[in-house]
Amino acid sequence: MVEAIRRKSPDFVALGFIDNDPTKHGTTFYGLPVFGGIDCIPTLLADDVRFVNLITGSTTARYEVTLSAVRHGAILTNFIHPSVNLDMTRWGLGNYVQEGVIVQAEVVVGDNSSIHMNSLVGHESIIGSSVFIAHAVSISGCCTIGDGCFIGTNATVLPRIKIGKWTTVGAGAVVTKDVPDYSVIVGNPGKILRENHIPYENGKVL
Repeated sequence: MVEAIRRKSPDFVALGFIDNDPTKHGTTFYGLPVFGGIDCIPTLLADDVRFVNLITGSTTARYEVTLSAVRHGAILTNFIHPSVNLDMTRWGLGNYVQEGVIVQAEVVVGDNSSIHMNSLVGHESIIGSSVFIAHAVSISGCCTIGDGCFIGTNATVLPRIKIGKWTTVGAGAVVTKDVPDYSVIVGNPGKILRENHIPYENGKVL
């Protein structure tokens, strides 16, 4: 991602990483320094410095870490692979989007969400904040994905479906009807397995 963006935008500079694991502090990762944990953000602030969260395995962790970073003064930016066509789409801040993602016309994405490689977001769909969409997911047109949702690998969401906030859609699931907030849904066709016990009202970080 860093090298692909550098090739497209020569003025882009990746300064380094922040990680709350103290064993990584002072080390390097692919040639870039690990400065420290969230607490070091105030020492890195400058007019042209921006931050993005790369956590993808947990939407609650992504939400909590980004919220903490913003409270420490971090100004968010988007980290989007240059292969992704952003024409006729609208984006918030703090989003991380990998290569091969297709985002069709009139898609709206909130803040602090992540879409992994080779996923499709169909036309006029709305993706909330602090959402994670794993690789090879297909979200059909005119869908709404609520804040904090986790959409697993190879999941399919049929057209005009609304998935409530903080819902987990299992890998390979096929969502054929609307899903209420805080659900765990699995299978083909998707069925609600249980409730997600998550204490947040939304995934907003700004």
